[in-house]
Amino acid sequence: MNAVGIDVSKGRSTVAVIRPFGEIARSPFDINHTPKELAELANFILSLEGESRVVLENTGKYSDPIIKVLSEAGVFVCPVNAKLIHDYGGDTIRRARTDKIDSLKIAGFCLDKWVKLERHSPTDELRKTLKTFNRQFDEYMKIKVMLKNNLISLTDQTFPGINNLFTSQARESDGHEKWIDFLAHFWHCDCVTSLSEYAFEERYKKWCKKHGYNFASAKTSQIYEAASNRQAVLSKNDFTKTLILQAVEQMNNLCSSIAKLKAEMTKISQTLPEYETVISMHGVGKTLAPQLIAEIGDIRRYPKRASLARFAGIEPPENQSGTYNQHSRRISKQGSPQLRKALFQVMRCILQNSNPDEDIFRFISRKRSEGKPFKVYMIAGANKFLRIYYARVKECFDALTTA
Repeated sequence: MNAVGIDVSKGRSTVAVIRPFGEIARSPFDINHTPKELAELANFILSLEGESRVVLENTGKYSDPIIKVLSEAGVFVCPVNAKLIHDYGGDTIRRARTDKIDSLKIAGFCLDKWVKLERHSPTDELRKTLKTFNRQFDEYMKIKVMLKNNLISLTDQTFPGINNLFTSQARESDGHEKWIDFLAHFWHCDCVTSLSEYAFEERYKKWCKKHGYNFASAKTSQIYEAASNRQAVLSKNDFTKTLILQAVEQMNNLCSSIAKLKAEMTKISQTLPEYETVISMHGVGKTLAPQLIAEIGDIRRYPKRASLARFAGIEPPENQSGTYNQHSRRISKQGSPQLRKALFQVMRCILQNSNPDEDIFRFISRKRSEGKPFKVYMIAGANKFLRIYYARVKECFDALTTA
């Protein structure tokens, strides 16, 4: 038995090999994440006498190159959640922490958990790509919120309340929002009030036609009245114009990138067998379906429905000792925050649609009528949704297997 522990860092890792009874087969040594050195590591592990198993912390993009090379070489690799390694007890009360100590600690974990270790199965390339797209989409959305808040702050000084005058959603083709495109032409109150209402209506009509937006005469009067009754702080000049137009350009560029990401995510997810099943579920649309599929992954890797709830971190862990048994428990949150975020959005969509014929909506309504707090009934609904998701998608895969 050769327990190989790898402490992963950016571009470099430390490897240690131990055997039963604390025998150190190879003192900790460093390797770089180059094709040559990773191949040499794989050959070294395969050359060890007896069965060898490798354990390393699953640190995403840092550990992926090692997992890929060792798995393709036929080495038994088991990526482990970093928290499990962190909570693994050592044999000292000192808090010394170095790469060499950590690699020996991981090797000790490998030796102690030898029977329970599960071999890494390579993730489907499409699913891995979809997950990467979703993580990038999540980062872009955070930036979009910051840029939008910044733009609203600027327009409060040139055209207060302009963002509240338009209610249309972002276009699927390019992700542009009408009020932001409107600002690119009418960036100041005086751009509207310097014209007569009739002249503004004609110009606004031409603008809508040119940019592919719907025109409504009532909206023209609403915009003109708002511009006439708002007090701008910044004067209408070239400096102010540059300030607003730069912010608008940044927003439009980001919105276009997000729209392209969403289109690619939809294209990838449509090639997966569970897409039609997931998108047909109540509360799931074209945006949320790829996100759920990306974060949950292949449903066959979960042995039971409870495993999916644990992966999402929305299950309340048991707390019992002797005669004490805690009934009111908090969720663990030891799971995917991206999946919890997607589930929360699904619950919001279900509540907004308020379909009395839908099971989850009735379930949430019953919890609300019992006086449950907001977070309690939202998490309860998310748990029920995951159980339904697991059953339907599992049935979809079972049908494909028997076909």
